[in-house]
Amino acid sequence: MRDAFGFPDTSEALDDPPGLLAAGGDLSPARLIHAYKKGLFPWYSDGQPILWWTPSPRCVLDPVEFHFSRSLRKSAKKNLMFRCNTQFAEVMRACAETGDRKNGTWIDSDMLAAYQELNRMGVAHSIEVIFEGALVGGLYGLHIGGMFFGESMFSTYPDASKLALAALCVWSIASGIVLIDCQVENPHLLSLGAKLISRLDFEGVLGQNVARGIVLEPRQLPACTRDLV
Repeated sequence: MRDAFGFPDTSEALDDPPGLLAAGGDLSPARLIHAYKKGLFPWYSDGQPILWWTPSPRCVLDPVEFHFSRSLRKSAKKNLMFRCNTQFAEVMRACAETGDRKNGTWIDSDMLAAYQELNRMGVAHSIEVIFEGALVGGLYGLHIGGMFFGESMFSTYPDASKLALAALCVWSIASGIVLIDCQVENPHLLSLGAKLISRLDFEGVLGQNVARGIVLEPRQLPACTRDLV
């Protein structure tokens, strides 16, 4: 049985390629928000239809379990600043050029426009890392209820993307966000405290938290990296 947006039950996701559930549809705000609430996200390359994924296991990060290594603490002592939602489109474009998934080819013009609309709606957010007035790292994703769904991050300065994630964890703890969805595992995320859980467990967390009324306040971002250590 398919839901109102045409998505089948997540139990029908393929094992090969792992987590592929559906193809087609659009990137309208309503469809995207509905998809994320179900644990789905779009990921496709140029020339492909929109592909919707729900991998298992799922890579997630509990904000209180972020691993602040000695080397990262050293990087945090540098004169970096954080901002929120001041350069959302620039962060997405930087992720497309230098990001962490499929060489960035999946962030096309349609996706850029769709997530900018979600940003205007207050659903999508970016964290920007600034050094000497320049954007040197950051991340973006969606906030729904007690969840933050991370989409991509980038860095052109040592440890900038890691510190952006650290700032997100600080922000999440202050706001009551219980889990950051990292989607697909990689050594970088696992070294920072991310872990793997089953699709069923992930959907259980979603069911308990996506309807919670939590508002993210940019003022809760640390003013500088010294607030992180």
